[in-house]
Amino acid sequence: MKFFKILTLGSYCVLICAAILFSFKSVFNSFIEAVPGDSNASLKNPNESGSDYASALSKVGARGENVAEVQNALKSLGYYLGGVDGIFGVKTQDAVMRFQKARGLTSDGIVGSQTLKALGLQVDALSANNENDINLLARLISAEAKREPYIGQIAVGAVILNRVKNPSFPNSIAGVIYQPGAFSCIDDGQFNQPIAESAYRAALAALNNVDPVGGALYYYNPKTSATAANQSIRSHPVNATIGGYVFCS
Repeated sequence: MKFFKILTLGSYCVLICAAILFSFKSVFNSFIEAVPGDSNASLKNPNESGSDYASALSKVGARGENVAEVQNALKSLGYYLGGVDGIFGVKTQDAVMRFQKARGLTSDGIVGSQTLKALGLQVDALSANNENDINLLARLISAEAKREPYIGQIAVGAVILNRVKNPSFPNSIAGVIYQPGAFSCIDDGQFNQPIAESAYRAALAALNNVDPVGGALYYYNPKTSATAANQSIRSHPVNATIGGYVFCS
């Protein structure tokens, strides 16, 4: 009889412990889901969320045609008094915040989809343009530098954008990347391989004017660059060495 009492008591204990563990797991999972991830976790593949990328490129520090469109819209409504230069500075942010407040939107100074709609801008078109540039730049970065440190991946992206700004090169990301003979990855098939997630983040950083190589227009791997063209690049002034690449003007 005593044995059965012990057995019954033991069963109750097991059930109570199981219930406690189940409750703890539920609470713990809820806590984990409620804790925001790191900043990189929100930078997903643009194919999954193009509008997030449009927003990321429409805040302080951003540059480009989409910023100029925002400035034009704000200027026409009397909120922005500065020049339309395509640079998202403090004056542009202030104008955005005043516009958002007047329209009953969250006054955070970031031009997301709701703010774009309120300004009368085409959200899908802006997102598509940004997404195409990001995808193309990320693909090049991944093909050329996916095994390089993250800062080296940004550096490769910066070189592409530095060329876009330089009159000696095509004036678009696509033009620079597809310029004949510019990048070996176009010819050897690496360009068509799956894109590394870090390359998307690096592309965004470069598009937001992060340039760790001081305006460099070229880069090469001193261990593998043996062609005549690469040999001539070695005579250029060196701006930085990051990972396996040398970056030069």
